[in-house]
Amino acid sequence: MKRLNVTFPALAFIFSSFAQAATVEPEYVDHTKLGHKHSEAQLKEMHEHAPDKAKHENEEEHQEAAGHEHEKSEVEPSEGEEHEQEGAVRLTSTQMRLANVRVSTLTKRSYQSQLYAPGEIKANGYSSYVLSPRVDSIVVKRHATLGQHIKAGAPLVTLFSADVASAQTTYRLTKAEWQRVQKMGKGTVSEKRMLTAKAEFEVAHSQLVAFGLSKQAIAESASIPAKKLGEYTLYAGTSGAILSDSFSQGQRVDAGIELMLIADESLLWVEAQLSANQVIEIAKGAIAKVKVNQRSYPATVIQEAHTIDQVTRSRVVRLSVQNGQHVLHPGMFSDVYFSFSTDQKVLAVPEQALLRNPDGDWAVFVQDEDGELISTEVELGQKFADFREIKGLTEGTKVVTEGAFFVASEQAKGGFDPHNH
Repeated sequence: MKRLNVTFPALAFIFSSFAQAATVEPEYVDHTKLGHKHSEAQLKEMHEHAPDKAKHENEEEHQEAAGHEHEKSEVEPSEGEEHEQEGAVRLTSTQMRLANVRVSTLTKRSYQSQLYAPGEIKANGYSSYVLSPRVDSIVVKRHATLGQHIKAGAPLVTLFSADVASAQTTYRLTKAEWQRVQKMGKGTVSEKRMLTAKAEFEVAHSQLVAFGLSKQAIAESASIPAKKLGEYTLYAGTSGAILSDSFSQGQRVDAGIELMLIADESLLWVEAQLSANQVIEIAKGAIAKVKVNQRSYPATVIQEAHTIDQVTRSRVVRLSVQNGQHVLHPGMFSDVYFSFSTDQKVLAVPEQALLRNPDGDWAVFVQDEDGELISTEVELGQKFADFREIKGLTEGTKVVTEGAFFVASEQAKGGFDPHNH
């Protein structure tokens, strides 16, 4: 193999030629592709700022497009939003007729307000008669039964009492002494003895009266057999029906205990229980309605209690009700409705026109000038039978008074929420 001998100046020349070729060639190629000449610094600057410029141009294009869209939305509203208010319902005349939807104009007028109270039928205490012994006794025989209608003076029960037997014996003795002294005359008997005999007889007679013996029974006490002493009969003090007879024959009864209750059922009482917080005054003679077993009866207020019941925390209003057909009986529960006229004219709607909105507040459907039905909140006032006072609307407002439920269902179908919840 032959060795090459290259001197240092020759190597220097070769490296210099390669360096010039590497410097000139890139500029020549780039200029050919671009079609014009630029310096290396200018090319570098163009490559660095090209992405920012493109980004800036894109942002300007987007802003311009958004501006056009905004102008278009201001000029042309979207379909379905031309006039319809959010949450409103629009019904055709056919729909309203088929669904029985009725719109009425609110007008102020006077109403009859109504106050409810639970009540109970009671016996007329002013015409009732309680049969009770006036001395400790034993029941010998009953002469009437529960529910029986009797006349005044009819015998009810025969009793025995040792105290009555003793009083009858005393009566027999004092009567005989008084009769004997009277026959002897004033010339034979001192005035003191006559006065004493008379006084003792009168005391014995009064004792029998106090025990409840009738005049006839007292008169017979002087001649009845000894084995009948102590027996006495109690009689009805009034006509009516026997409402209670809580005793048995042979039973020992104390003085004052109720054996029978007799009442005239042609005129009964109704005791209505009003809350102690209700300060409304009910005038004597006011007419009310008493409802028992789906039947209504007129009643008249006769009394109003001025004290509060400690157990029920209520006050009693007493009414009288005619019961000529004897349909009502003491112990029945009843519903009492008091009626009052409003002092001034108010706005009211039927109860069926009121509905609850999503917030739980009361609302009615109001018809606007375009015929749309809009759910509008109202505040409730007094109750007038089937009507209810409303506040928050003005006179002349058109309100759905019938078919409000159908309107609410149509509103629900559209997914409307009046409060945008």
